[in-house]
Amino acid sequence: MANVLGFFKESYEEITQKVTWPTWSQLQNHAVVVLIASLIIAVVVLVMDKASSNVLELLYGTK
Repeated sequence: MANVLGFFKESYEEITQKVTWPTWSQLQNHAVVVLIASLIIAVVVLVMDKASSNVLELLYGTK
């Protein structure tokens, strides 16, 4: 039981004293980067999906 309590105590100390947390503006900037990257990936996947759908329709003659 002492090991478990020691683990939680050390974890709390590490989170409160050793970890550097981002500032609010850094957090906002990173969130914007993630949002833009997600949108770009979504558009690329959409284009690939439509292109493959069109190729398969052309090959199989279905519509």
